[in-house]
Amino acid sequence: VSMQESHFVSANSLGFMAGYASSRHYISCSVIAGEGDDMQRDDWYSTKRDPAELADPAEIGHYAARRALARLGARQIPTCEVPVLFEAPLAASLIGSFVHSVSGGALYRKSSFLLDSLGKQVFAPHIQISERPFLPKGFASGAFDDDGVATRDREVIIDGVLQGYFLSTYSARKLGMQTTGNAGGSHNLLVKPGEHNLEGLLRQMDRGLLVTELLGHGVNYVTGDYSRGAAGFWVENGQIQYPVHEITIAGNLRDMFMGIREIGNDVLVRGSKQCGSILLDKMTVAGA
Repeated sequence: VSMQESHFVSANSLGFMAGYASSRHYISCSVIAGEGDDMQRDDWYSTKRDPAELADPAEIGHYAARRALARLGARQIPTCEVPVLFEAPLAASLIGSFVHSVSGGALYRKSSFLLDSLGKQVFAPHIQISERPFLPKGFASGAFDDDGVATRDREVIIDGVLQGYFLSTYSARKLGMQTTGNAGGSHNLLVKPGEHNLEGLLRQMDRGLLVTELLGHGVNYVTGDYSRGAAGFWVENGQIQYPVHEITIAGNLRDMFMGIREIGNDVLVRGSKQCGSILLDKMTVAGA
């Protein structure tokens, strides 16, 4: 159990000075499960601005234990190309890769595979992403960015088309554009959910891989190539069959974004990006 309290203040030579207080509370549980020589571990946690909204500690412990036990008996699978379902806690990392690729620093350094993508199709046509800086108790809420520029509600992705970058005053000047009020990062990105929860997405996938853990940082933002170690569960006929480990999932972010089949309604709010599980039409899974 932990908590933090802070006070953010921003001031600049143009005469701007303002700030606000914030708090964050955590309850987490990490568990090791063992059976013979087989040992697996997993965890679960809850984090909120308001401690009264934290999940029940007993439920966190029970769920962490069930997750660890479910991983016992993990095996490798043959190399294949199949649909891949990113569980909600990991799905936000895909949105984070998108934000990095359309942020000012990557753009003016020309180190992004999404250069000159404004107004172009970068996601599947059914994807909508909004930025909402004024959500009460939001983890990335704020009336101004680190430059003191006022934030605003906006639509970042409409029907898969990129509407705006993430720019600070400095990066905007380097690009000959206007700041978007994103010095310091994005503000509460909301990915519009679909109709199905995780179980429904498994049925939609039918056969493939459910990813519940990612390892390493194998993302090349210049080319969009994506390759990371992973663990999770093999799925047949829309049902989890057995746990898998020691595999690698690979693809290209451009194809992955365009190949999003559905976003789940199992939205998990843990940070600045709110997104349900993401089902991709295919990735290469390298196994035994």
